Amino acid sequence: MKRDMRFNLLIFIVFLIFLLASFGAYASDENEEIFCLARNIYFEAGNQPLAGRLAVGHVVINRRSNGLFPNTICEVVHDGGTRRNRCQFSWYCDGKSDTPTDSVTWMDSMVIANRLLNSNSRLDLTEGSLWYHADYVEPDWASQLKHKVTIGNHLFYR
Repeated sequence: MKRDMRFNLLIFIVFLIFLLASFGAYASDENEEIFCLARNIYFEAGNQPLAGRLAVGHVVINRRSNGLFPNTICEVVHDGGTRRNRCQFSWYCDGKSDTPTDSVTWMDSMVIANRLLNSNSRLDLTEGSLWYHADYVEPDWASQLKHKVTIGNHLFYR
């Protein structure tokens, strides 16, 4: 009887360890997703008004939910690799440092990313857009898509 109790206690402790470890892994994965989204918001729209930063974040989230793109935030942000002009977001393959230097803008980007990923609200200013570009460039692909909205100096497409 005493032996069975020890065995059950041991099984319970092992179960708790695995349970706690899985929560830690989830938190780590969630934080990584926030970090990846925040970096994209920072480098793509850090100089934009709040609506522009939210919109850039929504495009990444919309892509994650669309079968044409990878299914995690970090994979979406890193899609195409680091080879120049092959990546989806220009900051990722421009050869410049990917370390934020403006601490206020970086913290704002982290807050926005966290709220976008952890909010129940699905209000999407981009109307489901999957692509965007700055208003000072004219990419070939833009004419093949439907322009949905312009926010700040970015044009958004579906």
